[in-house]
Amino acid sequence: MTITIYHNPDCGTSRNTLAMIRQSGEGPEVIEYLKNPPSRQKLLELVGHMGMTPRELLREKGTPYAELDLGNSKWTDDQLIDFMLEHPILINRPIVVTPLGVVLARPSEAVLSILPNPDIGSFTKEDGEVVIDAQGRRVA
Repeated sequence: MTITIYHNPDCGTSRNTLAMIRQSGEGPEVIEYLKNPPSRQKLLELVGHMGMTPRELLREKGTPYAELDLGNSKWTDDQLIDFMLEHPILINRPIVVTPLGVVLARPSEAVLSILPNPDIGSFTKEDGEVVIDAQGRRVA
């Protein structure tokens, strides 16, 4: 089974997602998308599989979103993809691909919906938030 995560090691959500994947018993392909951004075609495929628009995939925080005026409705989907390819930090993360689907894992536990083995045991995020308790129950 192949699982791919478009990962930013500086992002806590991305690190938590990767940890959940590994705790499920999978050894994912980790693509540090800031160093190796997806091609235009791959980015369009990911957006399509997630059922999102390019605008919905844009990340605002810690990016040139505001200075590029990307909140302006004048930008087409193709133009927004161009911006994401030019500035990969604009691609929200982590994106996870499994044979069961593709998700933007925000929050990180969204990845559980597409893991072949979502019963990963207890899991606590880096910040101390309990996602799955010691009895294996999801904590809301």
